[in-house]
Amino acid sequence: MPTIRSGSDQGAIRETVTTPPAPRRSYREGVRVVAPFTVAVTAFGMSFGVLARAAGMDRLAALVMSATTFAGSAQFAVASILGAGGGLAAAVAAAVLLNLRYAPIGLSSAPALTGSRWRRLVEAQLVVDESWALAQRDGAIDRHLLIGAGATLYGAWVGGTVVGLLAGNLIADPNRLGLDAAFPALFLALVVPQLRTRTRLTAALAGAGLAIALVPLTGPGIPVIAASLACLLGIWER
Repeated sequence: MPTIRSGSDQGAIRETVTTPPAPRRSYREGVRVVAPFTVAVTAFGMSFGVLARAAGMDRLAALVMSATTFAGSAQFAVASILGAGGGLAAAVAAAVLLNLRYAPIGLSSAPALTGSRWRRLVEAQLVVDESWALAQRDGAIDRHLLIGAGATLYGAWVGGTVVGLLAGNLIADPNRLGLDAAFPALFLALVVPQLRTRTRLTAALAGAGLAIALVPLTGPGIPVIAASLACLLGIWER
């Protein structure tokens, strides 16, 4: 005869049924998923190295900047402003404004960074746009993907910078190779995917128009700072 279980037995059975834990991803998987991006990141790192030398930056200073800042848009802004004769204050202000996006990115990544304060500080250095985006899993940040991808991109960026710094002396005029277009091309690649709402499009157009209007009226760096401030309008979504 079939066994009839009581309600309490069925409840106990239901209590013992649990959802299997999500598979744990490895650092190696982070390296694998980010590998296609390393070619472009290395190329941009080389471009920064060449432009930094053309702007008069010392090799060691440019290398330390790549190792500590690890932010292409901000570094290109600094090199472009200094190369155009702008002041250090304008270059630093532009870099800070361009990196404000890392405030919310850092807050969302904080729960995935574990260990001592120094360990979290080192791991936080690997949080960039690409590693953060690739580490998104089920509404949370996968730590192994984040660190694996970030470390790979870090090596590609710093390595590319070294090659660019060493090759800078072999290039008399970086503009002849089109390296001067690397900075606007990078920004265009970053901004286009974000223009999905009317508010964001308005902010981007306002920043671009303001920068164009200020170029003949102000010194190097001021148009970039003004455009960055104007683009903050994109924070308020309708």
